[in-house]
Amino acid sequence: MRAIRVASAALLGVTALTFCASAAVADDDDHYVMSNGYSVLPSAVAAGGQVTVEVDRHTSGCRSSVTVTSEVFDAVVIPRGSSSAVVLVDRDARAGASYRVTFSCGGLSAVKELTIVGGRPVPQGVHAGEGGSVAGFDLEEIGLGAALIAGSVGAAYYFSRRRAGEDGG
Repeated sequence: MRAIRVASAALLGVTALTFCASAAVADDDDHYVMSNGYSVLPSAVAAGGQVTVEVDRHTSGCRSSVTVTSEVFDAVVIPRGSSSAVVLVDRDARAGASYRVTFSCGGLSAVKELTIVGGRPVPQGVHAGEGGSVAGFDLEEIGLGAALIAGSVGAAYYFSRRRAGEDGG
């Protein structure tokens, strides 16, 4: 019986190691590392929009300048003393496509994905919404919500009075 437990634990350990190791290896022959400490914000943007590429110097361990490249924007260098740069995504980027963003630092590279969403980029000076007005006011939904609340309160009152009557008398 002990041999079965040991074999099961060994098999589970080898399986976990196999899955963890495959996540750290890239499919190209380049020298890719785990991409901790690097980010593309937002990770989904419309063609023609702006994204911020960032490097967390402490987490990534990168102390020199970082070159950021992708096929949907011009290469940008984040200088040694800085942690981010803003880039403009090409207007002809395909909506629905996902593009590789490569961060290169000291001969090592990290990869993040940038997804292009449909629609036009949000212009500067965004209209922020209705701000608490009655936009989207739907009497049917409000009535249904009020009926549900009233029903819940009524049921709670009924059961609390019924239980009080049973306990007291």
